[in-house]
Amino acid sequence: MYNPILLPELRQMLRDEDRQGISEVLTELHPATIADFTEGLDVEETWRLLAHAPIDRQAEVFEFFPITKKIEMVDGVGRQRMSKLLEEMASDDRVDLLQRLEPDLVEELLPLVAKADRQDMRWLLSFPEDSAGSIMTTEYASLPADITVAEALTQLRHQAPDTETIYYVYVLDSERRLVGFVSLRELILAKPATMIRDLMHRDPVFARVNDDQERVAHELARYNFLAMPVVDERDRLVGIVTHDDVIDVVIQEATEDALRMGAVGALEDNHLEAPFTTVWGKRSAWLSCLFIAELMTFGAMAYFEDAIAAIVALSFFVPLCISTGGNSGSQAATLITRAMALDQVRPADWWKVIRHELVMGIALGVTLGTIAFVQAALTPQSIVGNVDRWLLAVVVSQSVTMICLWGTLVGSVLPLMFRRLGFDPGYASSPFVATLVDVTGIVIYFSIASFYLL
Repeated sequence: MYNPILLPELRQMLRDEDRQGISEVLTELHPATIADFTEGLDVEETWRLLAHAPIDRQAEVFEFFPITKKIEMVDGVGRQRMSKLLEEMASDDRVDLLQRLEPDLVEELLPLVAKADRQDMRWLLSFPEDSAGSIMTTEYASLPADITVAEALTQLRHQAPDTETIYYVYVLDSERRLVGFVSLRELILAKPATMIRDLMHRDPVFARVNDDQERVAHELARYNFLAMPVVDERDRLVGIVTHDDVIDVVIQEATEDALRMGAVGALEDNHLEAPFTTVWGKRSAWLSCLFIAELMTFGAMAYFEDAIAAIVALSFFVPLCISTGGNSGSQAATLITRAMALDQVRPADWWKVIRHELVMGIALGVTLGTIAFVQAALTPQSIVGNVDRWLLAVVVSQSVTMICLWGTLVGSVLPLMFRRLGFDPGYASSPFVATLVDVTGIVIYFSIASFYLL
């Protein structure tokens, strides 16, 4: 977290060229902590601070900077320095950064990077965004199957400095096809003369380069892996997706779902740092659509003009009925969307969902209908006018029950329909469901009222 107390001290160290003090900050603190402490520094001051650390330490700290600051530091005089950092960064982290930069800037940076790293970056950038290939790292440990454990440990000592993680070691054949894996713990505990083919786990779980990153995250969490291998169309190992990348994916997907359910749409930047026009555009577009849809309530109310004129007391309970439908629908939509995100519910389960929510909707409707009956029955006769308040209580109670049931069914089915049609179920947002149920709720309410009272 940003520490405003340390910021003046850092600036004073930079002014005084206090190499020892700056070196202690850069070497003794965790890279994430250093990144937080430098939040108040401008680009030039940040570069001056990093210059007091070895290039590999600079890369470690840089990876924890917010994406907006990374982009600022790449621009201008930072390009030459940035090319050296890119060579030290993990392959997945540097590709994530390059995907956020303007294409022209990327083309200016890549020629400054060593040839091997440049080829790796161009290759990873070729994969579709949000795919397994776009978030994988090419820094992994691998072994052939026809060597002993002792020979394997010797090879790993040479590979370890260039790998992002070495919890799992992947076993490849002569054509680099994935045939198995073994954990580092198993290697250490095994007898030195044991053959890798006898120790490895066969039929490993893997992802393909074009698989959706959300699916990869689900699979990695399902099997409780620290990393998952990624293969191409010929089953050759091309990279791994690590648990830290999956955490980023989960946060990203959950944020997108939350924003869509709030009728905002996905935002790539921090809320307060995002351009005002971008946020305004996304919010106003959704609100305008919902507002236009909500105008249908005017038409519904106008259709029942005679009922309202005859029994003015009916209008008193309109907000109650509308809020009941919106709340129950939004609640159901949230539950089903979240269950789908966790892969607990699929479109094929639509009938099971309807049966479950039908029973739940009736139970919730009866609960709220009972409360509505009491409220309407206790309304003074002087307020309800010439209509029998007990009969009015029955109308309000039945309306609330039916609207609650309807809202629950609509809210639970819409996310399934969206997924079936190929849309993100998050678009079945709470405001969207509430607007739909508002209009239909008015029709239900006044239809029941007309049947009993007119």
